[in-house]
Amino acid sequence: MTATIAPTTFAVPTSSPMPAKALLNLLVVDDERSVREACREVAAVLGYHTTTAESAEQALRAADSQTIDLIFLDMTLSGVGGLEVLRQLKTRRPETEVIMMTGHGTVESAVEAMKSGAYDYITKPFSMEQISQLLDRVAAHLRLKTENRMLREKIKSKQGFGNIIGRAPEMDKLYRIIAKAAHSAHPVLILGESGTGKEMVARAIHHSGPFRDKPFIPVDCGSLVPTLIESELFGYVKGAFTGAMQSKEGLLAIAEGGTVFLDEVGELPIDLQAKMLRALQEKEIRPVGSTRQVPINVRILAATNRNLEQGVAQGSFRRDLYFRLNVLSLRIPPLRERRQDIPLLATNFLDRLSHTTGRGFEITDEAMKSLLAYDWPGNVRELENSLERCCAMTSGSVINAADLPSSITGAPAQMTTSAPESRILPMAEVEKQTIMGAIARLDGDKLLAAKLLGIGKTTLYRKLKEYGADF
Repeated sequence: MTATIAPTTFAVPTSSPMPAKALLNLLVVDDERSVREACREVAAVLGYHTTTAESAEQALRAADSQTIDLIFLDMTLSGVGGLEVLRQLKTRRPETEVIMMTGHGTVESAVEAMKSGAYDYITKPFSMEQISQLLDRVAAHLRLKTENRMLREKIKSKQGFGNIIGRAPEMDKLYRIIAKAAHSAHPVLILGESGTGKEMVARAIHHSGPFRDKPFIPVDCGSLVPTLIESELFGYVKGAFTGAMQSKEGLLAIAEGGTVFLDEVGELPIDLQAKMLRALQEKEIRPVGSTRQVPINVRILAATNRNLEQGVAQGSFRRDLYFRLNVLSLRIPPLRERRQDIPLLATNFLDRLSHTTGRGFEITDEAMKSLLAYDWPGNVRELENSLERCCAMTSGSVINAADLPSSITGAPAQMTTSAPESRILPMAEVEKQTIMGAIARLDGDKLLAAKLLGIGKTTLYRKLKEYGADF
């Protein structure tokens, strides 16, 4: 196809090119010399080392023998068509980006090429200014890919403790406590806000110690019906109550030699707290309806987002059980206290989503700045849920600031006010308004509200009970 560079008053950029060590490699594939030379001229100033090819055969040989970052490929090459060359190039060099060059009459084919893996297309005739703008955009994209790849490699080499991610000083202290707790048989009390990863810490303790080959059984004390908690934990014998057609072992017995993780232990009814205390002290349990004590050999890990000391003072939690559980304790810092870990966490989550969906996700600097500026009341769980929603909603592979929920991008503006008479709300009131507002906007769907807020459903129901809400 014969194509010309459009007349233009554009001057070749005079800005300093990238340092030599950052040179990017460009391959221009077109059977018209003027197109090849025009692309080479602009690309050289922008920091590209340019190779040219006038046929599909030359292009494929160049791609096989050199490191190529970007390819400008003519759609209507003689012989093998541009689409076929694109498919072969993406098979041989899937990481290399391809820009299709096409005439006005073949734009539909260019769009089809993008579906086959091309990064973008440019229509002929084009100006040198258009080439320059496109190369600038691709260079930024390639730098972003490189930074994300390097960060992922760092994550793989050293990201934290077990499946826990974080390198902040607060996390280093947590890792040391986990390592000590793992080789002890004493109970451990894990403190942390909702969404900080208390169960993940409990699993790290279990799998890092001598109990790793034994069962790990999590128990959500807040989600179990109060009347069934006792039979779930201690078991029951046949005929103990209506519907007990056969005996059933409790979770404390099933976990023999392993670990029972009591999540949200502060939700245990006060009468069951006494029985749990006896089980810990005497190392035995009595199933519901039985007169026989059953010996147990389990380690207890407990977690709560409540202030148990306050619960003890108010009489809602037994003092003796608190001291029994609090032999060793550790606190998981909220995400707002370790903001430097946000890029590490975000990259890890996007990497996981890329493997799950088969799409490679990246995040821009502006979007990352928004993540760093937000306070994350739902902590790591909220961050993961927010990124998962972004990936589900976007049609591309790059997460921009505009793709993030408005609650995140608008957070800094909401935290400041120019009105001197504006009232500063207590955190508890802000939390209440956020939760109630989310449920109202979602037409009362509490489970969806909990997911989008990044908090557990147990926590949401407890908060609604505190607010006296009748949703």
